[in-house]
Amino acid sequence: MTETHQLLFLAAVFAALPMAASAAADCGSDKLGTAREIEINGAEGLSLGLQSYPRSLDLKDHEVVLTFDDGPAEPTPQILEALKRECVKATFFLIGNNAKEMPHLVKREIEEGHTVGYHSMTHPDRTLRLMSLDEAKADIDAGIAAVNAAAFGKAGEPPQPFFRFPGFADTPELLNYVHSRGMAVFGSDVWASDWRKMTPQEELKLVLERLEKEKKGIVLFHDNKPVTAKMLPEFLRALKERGYKVVHLVPGSGETPVAEAGAGWKSTTAPIVDKILKAKQHEKHKAEAHEKAAPEKEQRDGM
Repeated sequence: MTETHQLLFLAAVFAALPMAASAAADCGSDKLGTAREIEINGAEGLSLGLQSYPRSLDLKDHEVVLTFDDGPAEPTPQILEALKRECVKATFFLIGNNAKEMPHLVKREIEEGHTVGYHSMTHPDRTLRLMSLDEAKADIDAGIAAVNAAAFGKAGEPPQPFFRFPGFADTPELLNYVHSRGMAVFGSDVWASDWRKMTPQEELKLVLERLEKEKKGIVLFHDNKPVTAKMLPEFLRALKERGYKVVHLVPGSGETPVAEAGAGWKSTTAPIVDKILKAKQHEKHKAEAHEKAAPEKEQRDGM
């Protein structure tokens, strides 16, 4: 199959899905709904999300993009039910291994009009940044193939234009590689911090406070977190009450609307990632030193 035919095939798949316009007819004014779509052109080599990059999507005041990482997982159906009740579309960045184990949930996300993207094959604990370049590329490629196989029944090329680095731990070389494969890279503008231990009420308060400060943005949740699944219905109702509108990301070929960061922009994630990676490197070196020392000690003890 030529690249043109592959593009037409994927376009046909998405055209057949229940998108926001048709779903809106079944949604009353009491629902949050999905206000509009933004097309993402992967050929533009974009890296978006002000917590990691000096630009983001050009969203209007009180517009949000809802994204979920690390699924599919056990809480994912609860997440999907909450979104369905409010007629909201979201973007899911999937781990390849999870997609391989739960293809029915990947298919459900597609069937219900959501967008699927990629989050590597393994979400490695030592992160893609601490792997060799070839290892990291292989992990990215395997994740794309696994998600596409679960979503479309075949590995398929080209990939959808949505990728998020596990732990936001990119490198210039890996950014170039992802862009060369026709994908935009997504960070976030607002964290829910749902990796912390907290109650649904605490998470709701935290994310709403952060959103009220920023007034708009790409919001990051994790659909493998039970606390987020429990919190989400109330969060969606709060968005409706506070006048927020949901924007849905879809593949496209036009110019992606982008807004540059203001003067004095600094990455939120860079110092955090650097600190975590230094700790992981220290642990790795300590373990390697221990492994090296063990045979030497054994040899001395045997003398």
